[in-house]
Amino acid sequence: MRIKKIFGWLHLWLGLVSGIIVFIISITGAIYAWEPELSEYTASYQHVTPQDQPFQPVTAIRTAGEASMGGEKAFRILYQGKDKAAVVQFFQKKPYHYYNVYVNPYTAKVQKVLNRDDEFFHFILQGHMHLWLPQETGGVIVGCSTLVFFLMLVTGIVLWWPRNKARRKVSFRVKLDASPKRLNYDLHNVLGFYASWIVIFAALTGLVWSFTWMAQAEFWVFSGGQKRPGAVPVKSGNHAPVKDSTLINQVFGSFMDHYPQAAGYSISLPANDSAAIIARAYPGRHQFYDADYLYFDQHTGREITPSYLGKYKDATVAEKAVRMNYDIHVGSIAGLPGRLLMFFAALIAASLPVTGFLIWWGRKKKSTPKRPAKKESIKNFHAVPD
Repeated sequence: MRIKKIFGWLHLWLGLVSGIIVFIISITGAIYAWEPELSEYTASYQHVTPQDQPFQPVTAIRTAGEASMGGEKAFRILYQGKDKAAVVQFFQKKPYHYYNVYVNPYTAKVQKVLNRDDEFFHFILQGHMHLWLPQETGGVIVGCSTLVFFLMLVTGIVLWWPRNKARRKVSFRVKLDASPKRLNYDLHNVLGFYASWIVIFAALTGLVWSFTWMAQAEFWVFSGGQKRPGAVPVKSGNHAPVKDSTLINQVFGSFMDHYPQAAGYSISLPANDSAAIIARAYPGRHQFYDADYLYFDQHTGREITPSYLGKYKDATVAEKAVRMNYDIHVGSIAGLPGRLLMFFAALIAASLPVTGFLIWWGRKKKSTPKRPAKKESIKNFHAVPD
């Protein structure tokens, strides 16, 4: 009982402090979950008519995209299917900007130049990750709030857990015909209990991105005590005899031929003379963990074997865990059913600060003494209302 009182105190005050932030993170996550499908129906510039001919060379698509951006150098090109425009991406930190240029892959004609800051789903993502604050400030707040939310999920499960068989009979369902006060209690506790087992994975994977110590801990656990590698640069040879700027067309053409069944591809363009060409093949449209990463010398086309983050079949258990972070976070690790579960769990998570506040407010009003009384300890936040 003492442990439950401590957990009740933590659950109450952590919830009151972080409630609005948890609401924003959860509701934006639920909205962003359907970005791929909603974008397909609302952004016609992403579509092209499939043709019975090969795509234009990488250099032609890159040139078209860079010309539309005044000669700025692109850093990546995405290919999302035969009926989708190729996406030439441009990103700078200082001064910050992020653009997508949509190019017809069959004709190399530009269909749209999009400032990502003007995109609805990019706005939603910024709220989810940074609360629309500067990245350094917002990221820290979101990370700390996610940690608090994780503690709330754990303490909530402990507080909810029925003490006896009689309580278990009524603890797993929402009593729809109850009073508004009891209904709100059930919505918070019963739905919160079910959603917690799903949302807890979103919270843990979010913590991996927010805190270096969490990312290291994840790798340490799955590797049996090893340290997670940092960014391992893969470089082209410094003394290549011939430099052919069109070699990238042959490299990527051969790469696509090697993965004819892939749902999508991407190619990272070398930023300088020593950088490598990085090509990725994605087996599924909404899953990313099992992609193959291949690296090529930009001067000779020779494939370079990386020490980390290469082909999925060669990945260690720890690397596979790292790769799965995003797909677990959004639920796509389990396909469409997983995304649906995470979507509904996120909606319930967004409701918890609201229903929890109403429970606290109702008890606060009820506990206001009409005459002087001895000071009592904080009541169990999850005690069943009258």
